[in-house]
Amino acid sequence: MLEPLPSAIVAAAVSAALAEDRAAEDITTAATVNETLRGRALFVARVAGVAAGFPLAAEAFRQRDAAVVFEQSIPEGGFFAAGDVVAMATGPVRALLTAERTALNFVQRLSGVATLTRAFVAEVAGTGARILDTRKTTPGLRDLEKYAVRCGGGTNHRRDLAAMAMIKDNHREALARAGLGLVDGVAAIRRLAPGVPVEIEIDVLDDLEAALAAAPEWVLLDNMAAALLREAVVRCRGRARLEASGGVTLASVRAIAETGVDAISVGATTHSAPALDISLDLQF
Repeated sequence: MLEPLPSAIVAAAVSAALAEDRAAEDITTAATVNETLRGRALFVARVAGVAAGFPLAAEAFRQRDAAVVFEQSIPEGGFFAAGDVVAMATGPVRALLTAERTALNFVQRLSGVATLTRAFVAEVAGTGARILDTRKTTPGLRDLEKYAVRCGGGTNHRRDLAAMAMIKDNHREALARAGLGLVDGVAAIRRLAPGVPVEIEIDVLDDLEAALAAAPEWVLLDNMAAALLREAVVRCRGRARLEASGGVTLASVRAIAETGVDAISVGATTHSAPALDISLDLQF
């Protein structure tokens, strides 16, 4: 079941976006649209995709005028075809126009993330590998973009620096300068934050045994060729979950998944997803 966005996050994100657009000060609408005029706004998909972000669109209209009625015909995470009416807002035209850009910005951005994520998930179907997201998100929009990843069938991974510990090359260097190794680093993390999962990043296969000896929950295999990933799976023998990462594309992700890794992290789902072409057609 799709975990929805908390209402407080939705309200805060929309409020900030409307304030950024100075929606309450829309000169053009105030000057040209009678406050009694009513209409409806149709969200029409110009291309096929996966729906995400429409609760934020509904909130944008609600914050401008509680009289607006919002109806979503394609559920979050649902697929729509080009030409489909995905949602409709009915109410005062002033509210529809002043919230229009904010509503579209959210649904175009988040539906784009969900659609790209769904493409990666489809590529690895049947392999057992999961598609993970990363922290490569738009500043201030992380929870929204990670929600969109869930809409696309992906799995959220390491929301922030406190949710999961990851020992990377710079951390290893810092440990080495103190005369310590990975075992010491993992032990220190578990003393500081008991119960928090630990992941160790390696970029050469020779470091795998040392990483596994520290008993992390995850080992990240960074920028390794498929043959090396396959060998890592054999050597690991289930002692930790293996995550493949680094420059993953739709063209390469299937071969990576077929090596037997548990998961593949794809930063592109959030940092490179194009906005989906969804328009708002106003009817009086």
